[in-house]
Amino acid sequence: MRLVIDTNILISALLLGASLPGNLITLWQEGKFDLLTSAEQVAELMRVTRYEKIRARLQPALAGRFINQFRDLTIMVSAHPAVTICADPDDNYLLSIAAAGGADFLLTGDKRDLLGLKLHEGVKIITVREFLTLHGKRL
Repeated sequence: MRLVIDTNILISALLLGASLPGNLITLWQEGKFDLLTSAEQVAELMRVTRYEKIRARLQPALAGRFINQFRDLTIMVSAHPAVTICADPDDNYLLSIAAAGGADFLLTGDKRDLLGLKLHEGVKIITVREFLTLHGKRL
């Protein structure tokens, strides 16, 4: 199974290890699914972990280790088409990665823009809670 995980979920997992996003990342680290990404998302993750409000709650060394693991263990999707269907143009690249990488799911907490789409080129767009419930994880 292949997933794309929105950066906001990755940041939540880093900040709150004992959370649904944290549980999701543990499943990925255990090899329960493949995670797709792009250089653009890695750059976004690096940028966001440097925000002052994030740095106040997250040790830079922990963020750095996670980013290195993320870069090393994900499947990098380098050739992905331009997508322009999302109301937030900054989220279109996630849809593009998901479609080009053959993802089964795009996981996000973005109710306003991404979750409203529900489906993009065969990729189901759902929350972490929905994904964990679908896959028999007790919440």
